[in-house]
Amino acid sequence: MAVCIAKLVVAVFSLLFLSTLLVSANSHTFARSLRPLELGLRKEKLSHLHFYFHDIVSGRNPTAVRVAEAQMTNSSATGFGAVVMIDDPLTEGPEMSSKEVGRAQGIYALASQEESSLLMVQNYVFTEGKYNGSTLSVLGRNSVFSGVRELPIVGGSGLFRFARGYAKAKTLTFDRKTGDTVVEYNVYVFHY
Repeated sequence: MAVCIAKLVVAVFSLLFLSTLLVSANSHTFARSLRPLELGLRKEKLSHLHFYFHDIVSGRNPTAVRVAEAQMTNSSATGFGAVVMIDDPLTEGPEMSSKEVGRAQGIYALASQEESSLLMVQNYVFTEGKYNGSTLSVLGRNSVFSGVRELPIVGGSGLFRFARGYAKAKTLTFDRKTGDTVVEYNVYVFHY
């Protein structure tokens, strides 16, 4: 009798175990853990990119255009409340005639009532060399009249998948008459 009960218990547990496996195999889960190698990710590397950002607000073909503003924006000393859409060229050298390596596409908003400070939400879209087709995403504060500003790199695509790092921005030229600006960028990014 004890042997029959033991066989029955083993059979019931075996059936429960198999049904759990079958349900798990067909289950559609929201999330699961992966090993980096399953996505082809190997050793992480650190890259340094150096380029110049041309924010052109004047002329017949501006690359930065104000798309929204608050009622008080024009009376604000800092332009608080303005939102600007950008498609700014990124070049190898500080001259506009230098080779274009990509575009900075996104928005910046004048986000401080106390100083000229921007909230920047943009992608660096690279069009040259081995990074052609890859992007880096920036989301952060840019206090434009500080000597050197640091902005976080929060992600990327293509060769910059899983990117993280920072960009150092330094204004080279600012034309008070036109508002056109050239900014030197040094970007340090970890990626696979």
